[in-house]
Amino acid sequence: MAKKTRKKHPNIKKSEKYEITGNEIKKKNRFCPKCGSGVFMAEHKDRHSCGKCSYT
Repeated sequence: MAKKTRKKHPNIKKSEKYEITGNEIKKKNRFCPKCGSGVFMAEHKDRHSCGKCSYT
């Protein structure tokens, strides 16, 4: 069997998921309700989805 080639995805830093304005920190994406805080949901044009548990 031949090895599959994997696509290289850009690494996203955790600091890019938050927005800092003055003394407030606001999250840009939603957290997954099944996985809990710390697991962000991916934004697609028609839905949000979790990469860990596949919740949409």
